[in-house]
Amino acid sequence: MTKANILRRSCWVAVLATVFLSACAVKAPAPEPAAQTAAAKPVHPACQPAAQGEQLAGNWLSKHRQKGVVGELRTLFTLQADGSMAYTEQVKRPNKPSQGLNESGCWVRKGNNLQINTQESNGVVTEPGDPIYENHYNIVSLTARNLVLRDQGGKVYRLTRMSPGYRLPF
Repeated sequence: MTKANILRRSCWVAVLATVFLSACAVKAPAPEPAAQTAAAKPVHPACQPAAQGEQLAGNWLSKHRQKGVVGELRTLFTLQADGSMAYTEQVKRPNKPSQGLNESGCWVRKGNNLQINTQESNGVVTEPGDPIYENHYNIVSLTARNLVLRDQGGKVYRLTRMSPGYRLPF
């Protein structure tokens, strides 16, 4: 083999190696701008404060049994004067740890109706405007110590006012 052939072969090997290596190279994705990242997260409107002296503001607890559910259901509505809310529902079973649902968001009273908009459910931000996270209750009765609500399905909640800062036990 002549020096010219060896040189030609070496050039072709170098060209093929360059083509092969450039085809294997993976281009790192460009980082997303902060504006695009923030826009991808759902944005909920701010909560509107309740009317001055609103009787619904406070912690309201319901304990009841439901057909088909083993154990006691505990529901705690925490309605803050600033319009924010927390909703906790817990199933308390004998000799088993409690299981539950924790939601937060906003609430508003419109006449005899209580509207609750969930913005976060079990730590996950909800989609704004999704009707599954909008709950409406008719206020059947309200006193300083007791509240009776009826949801759109006809389920009645009999709630008792609890002290500020009350939380459901584990």
